[in-house]
Amino acid sequence: MSELDDKKIVLAIDQKPKLGQWILLSIQHLFAMFGATVLVPTLTGMNPAIALISSGIGTLAFIVITKGRVPSYLGSSFAFINPIIALKLLEADPASGMPVGSFLVGSFLVGVVYSLVALLISKAGTGWLMKLLPPIVVGPVIMVIGLGLANTAVGMVTNNPSGEYDLTYVLIGLVTLAITIITAIFTRGFLSVIPVLVGIIGGYSFAAIMGVVDFTKVIEAHWIEVPEFMLPFVDYTPSISWYVILLMLPVAIVPIAEHIGHQLVLSKVIGKDLIKDPGLHKSMLGDGVATMLASLIGGPPNTTYGENIGVLAITRAFSIYVFIGAACFAIIFGFCGKVAALLSTIPAPVMGGVSILLFGIIASSGLRMLVENNVDFKIKRNLIISSVILIIGIGGAAIHIGEAFSLEGMALASIIGIVLNLVLPGKKNVKFEDMFKDE
Repeated sequence: MSELDDKKIVLAIDQKPKLGQWILLSIQHLFAMFGATVLVPTLTGMNPAIALISSGIGTLAFIVITKGRVPSYLGSSFAFINPIIALKLLEADPASGMPVGSFLVGSFLVGVVYSLVALLISKAGTGWLMKLLPPIVVGPVIMVIGLGLANTAVGMVTNNPSGEYDLTYVLIGLVTLAITIITAIFTRGFLSVIPVLVGIIGGYSFAAIMGVVDFTKVIEAHWIEVPEFMLPFVDYTPSISWYVILLMLPVAIVPIAEHIGHQLVLSKVIGKDLIKDPGLHKSMLGDGVATMLASLIGGPPNTTYGENIGVLAITRAFSIYVFIGAACFAIIFGFCGKVAALLSTIPAPVMGGVSILLFGIIASSGLRMLVENNVDFKIKRNLIISSVILIIGIGGAAIHIGEAFSLEGMALASIIGIVLNLVLPGKKNVKFEDMFKDE
C-alpha cells in the first residue's frame, strides 16, 4: 500500500463539499488545467476562450456519461497540435483547396474514433487494444509528439513577429522557463501543482516590464462577451477528405493510450477500479463525446488531464461536485471578455518558454514508458520499431499519391509502427495494466 493510500479521504466521490470549500477546490482544479488548456489553442491559432468553454462542457458531458463516478477534468490535447497547425496553414492557402474548418472536421472524427474504440472495448474487452498499442509502439510515438514540436517552442522564444532573432524574446523565454522549473522543483503544496500557470504569470509580468505586452485589447474588451464560435453550416461547410482523415486519426492512438493510463493511475489514487466500474468503455466514450462537442463550437480535441489527477492525489478530495464546479468556472471565464483579451496578449516567448519544458516532458514520458516496461533494446525487433517510428515521425517523411492522398509525419510513423509490431517475429506479451505503472 502506497503512502497516498494511507492518507484519509477528505471528500468521497459522491460527497458534496461546503460552499467555501467547494469554490476553493474547484478553482484549484481550474488553475491546474488552465495553463496547458490555454497553451494548445494559443499555439494553434485557435480561440483560448472557446477552449475554456469547450473544456468545461466536455467535462460536464464526461461526468454525465460516467454517471459521476470518475473524478476527471478534460482539457485541450497536446497530441493534435501539429496536425491542427498543418491543416490551418493549408486552409489559409487558397491554392491548396483545403476548405475552411477542416481541422474541426478532423477533430470531430477523432471523437468518433474514441467512441468506436469505446464500443469495441464494451464488446470485446481490452486485449485487442493491447496488441495494437504496446509500449514499444506508444512510447516512441509519444516521443515524436514532443520532439516534433521542439522547433515550434524554440522559434517562439528566439524569433520576433517579423521572424528575426530577438535577444529580448530569448531573455523573456528563459526567465519564463526558469520560473516554471523553480516552481516545479522547489515549491510544495498548491504551487507545486500549477508550475505552468506560475511560469506564465511570472513570464508575462517580466515581458510587461520589458515593454513587450500591449494592454490595449484588455482595456477595450467588455467584461461579458460571447466569443466567436466556429459553428458547422454557419461559419463553414463540413467536408471530409482523405488528407484530414490520415493527418488526424492516426494520432488518436496517443490520447487513447494516455486515457487508459490516466484511468489506471486514477483508480489507484481513489482506491476504486474504474476500468470495471463504470468501465473503460464509459470513460472512453466520455472522451469521444467531449471532443465532438468541442469541435462543434470551434474548440480543440479534449483529453483527461494528469495535472488534475495530481491535485486529487495531494488533496484527497475526490468529490465529483468539485469537478462540476471547475467546469462551470471554466465556462464562465470563457464568456469574460477581459479574460479572453488578457489571454490574447500573452507574448509568444512566454508561451515558448513553458513549451520548452512541456514538450520536453512529453518526449520524456514516452522514454519513461519504455524504461518502466523494461523494453529491451538489445532485441533487434524493438530497436527496429522504435528507430523507424522516431526517424519517420521527426523527419517528416511523407507519402503523396496525387493530390487526394497524403500520409506524413506522426500519422505515417504511427501506422508503420503498428504494422511493424504486428508482422515482425518475437513479439512479447505484456499485461495491459503494465503499460502505465504508478510509482
